Amino acid sequence: MKLFLKHIVLYILTWEARAVLAKFKPRIVAITGSVGKTSTKEAVAIVLASKYDIRKSPKSYNSEFGIPLTVLGLETQWNSVFGWLSVIVRGFFVMFQVKDTERSERKKYPNILVLEAGVDRPGNMDVFLSLIKPEVSVITAIGEIPVHVEFFSGPKELAFEKGKLARSTAQNGCVLLNADDDVVYDMRNEARGKVLTFGFGKGSDVQVSNYAIVAGSKILNEVNVRNEMDREVPLGIRCKVDYNGSTVPLRLEGMLGKQQLYVAAAALGVGVWFGINILDAAATLSALYRPLPGRLRLLEGIKGSLILDDTYNASPTAMHAALDTLHDIPAKRRIAVLGDMLEIGKFTIQAHEAMGELAAPIVNMLCTVGPRAKFIARAAREHGLASEQVHEFGNALEAGKFLDDIIIPGDVVLVKGSQSMRMERTVEEIMLRPEHKKELLVRQEPFWLGNS
Repeated sequence: MKLFLKHIVLYILTWEARAVLAKFKPRIVAITGSVGKTSTKEAVAIVLASKYDIRKSPKSYNSEFGIPLTVLGLETQWNSVFGWLSVIVRGFFVMFQVKDTERSERKKYPNILVLEAGVDRPGNMDVFLSLIKPEVSVITAIGEIPVHVEFFSGPKELAFEKGKLARSTAQNGCVLLNADDDVVYDMRNEARGKVLTFGFGKGSDVQVSNYAIVAGSKILNEVNVRNEMDREVPLGIRCKVDYNGSTVPLRLEGMLGKQQLYVAAAALGVGVWFGINILDAAATLSALYRPLPGRLRLLEGIKGSLILDDTYNASPTAMHAALDTLHDIPAKRRIAVLGDMLEIGKFTIQAHEAMGELAAPIVNMLCTVGPRAKFIARAAREHGLASEQVHEFGNALEAGKFLDDIIIPGDVVLVKGSQSMRMERTVEEIMLRPEHKKELLVRQEPFWLGNS
């Protein structure tokens, strides 16, 4: 019965959303990939909002429910039957909303929708494309062993599913592809419309270079920690971006990692397509773009430590990037707390062992969480990390309590794992100001807190 009601609600919401799109005809930017979708969506929305009236997918509304809800400007009601009835009724009001914006400015429908399309099963993209026709599509990254590959025959089938977005873009539109991801770059021959590439590699249309970490005595929340650590701490990153003969500087506060520059480059490319000067777009990103909770976000830790909070989710590509970032940061000790990576099916053992091999020469201490992460621990030992520096835990809270006692000033702690591992609980245990967890950490909504 519950499944039947779900299908009925989804059918009605999709029908309402289709009617709204037909009436208001907004321009659509759609974003997919195995990593970086939500961050790219946020960055694109920030750039476009400097010139246009836009609406973006809230949080990670990238499912068969999320996209119709975004089109309608409504929110999920989780398991509330009455809540969903209210959403359906409000959807009808949106359908009959006044189109004349001069008479009804308060109810003005946005010019552009920035939508995030998640794929975890065959056919998911077909469902999205039956509702939307993107003018601009962005494919972020997929990698050799992408997340959500569990229900596909392999990475190629998953890439084909995500590539449907590029092949279904409007003929007079634009497809932006990550030039440094071979799987994504190969989509250029089948993509419709104009193709723009972004990345570090030569030949990228939006090319990033001169990546560097910016250090100072304060971090994003303006609390001075230099007295405790007796050294400068990373504040963010900077780079140069080249496009069509122009070079612009870009600085991003409160975040680390080259992957954030792929996010920025994609957003700049979208901005250019919509007629926004790249220098203005870069200035807007520098001023307004900040990392989302759980996306390699810099937080203050206890005892003068720093935390790289990357707890939103995990895939082999994203975990590799996070460890590379940890490697780049000056630290007294580098500690990695790595949880299970889920939804990678037959690649589970191979992928976890690869992370252990990668972590061994980078970290001074490794903590693993969950049964799959034991393969990370085993491989790290096999590749030279001393056994006494490898610790295994059953859950994220146990790992956090262990770190409480052993953290020292100058430590940098990376915390990462798949969503269901709830690795934010490790961060909560070692963050300097847990009273601000609702603003700083991922999964702090009642739904998640009630599902311990």
